[in-house]
Amino acid sequence: MTEAVIRAEDVAMRFGTNTVFQDVSFEVRRGEIFVILGGSGCGKSTLLKLLIGLMPPSAGRIAVLEEEIARLAGQARRDLLRRIGVMWQSGALLGSLNLLENVMLPIEAHTALPDDARALVAGSKLGLVGLGDATTRLPAEISGGMVKRAGIARAMALDPEILFLDEPSAGLDPITSAGLDELILSLARETGTTFVVVTHELQSILAIGDRCIMLDKEARGMIAEGDPKRLKEESTHPTVRAFFHREAL
Repeated sequence: MTEAVIRAEDVAMRFGTNTVFQDVSFEVRRGEIFVILGGSGCGKSTLLKLLIGLMPPSAGRIAVLEEEIARLAGQARRDLLRRIGVMWQSGALLGSLNLLENVMLPIEAHTALPDDARALVAGSKLGLVGLGDATTRLPAEISGGMVKRAGIARAMALDPEILFLDEPSAGLDPITSAGLDELILSLARETGTTFVVVTHELQSILAIGDRCIMLDKEARGMIAEGDPKRLKEESTHPTVRAFFHREAL
């Protein structure tokens, strides 16, 4: 079996007396596109924040690249964070910088490369996502789909082993969303990068997902795990079936 690059064991997250989820356990394997899905308010984004170390879990353990991320500090934490990349839902680009300068930010912060080398690396990442001819444009001058692509390019700037995408298709029209799905698939296959994608967009889940877990607000935890195409066809859980077949409960 392919190496697990993320292991979550009996993870729970609580805010005061409110339990968002509990008893969440899964593995993410190297090189796959792993999807965290579920309806609004189920805890998808909260789980993402735990996986990238923004918050510690209330209970359980999360190991990323064999390191328990919540326990790391100082240089050890910085070293691990350099091995992952994150694209936030909005793209989170700095409006006063052009696309090349935005992608150069993590390279400037974490390497000693000279200016021309940083620009060369950043330009190559923009080329990978189809923005090689838009390097001098500002975020306000490009479409929503291009902003998402630029966000992915910046997240890839340091050649991470794992790339986390937060709702990459949110707010995009169906054609642009399908193009972004194709980009994610090609990047995963060509670079070998592991993708962890948080989304509730059904078409994207079925188009790109190798495996997935499904969180549920009412159950306060996981209700399904596996190949999303098989879950759509074979699951007998009423909430899972309703999600994949776009049915009301």
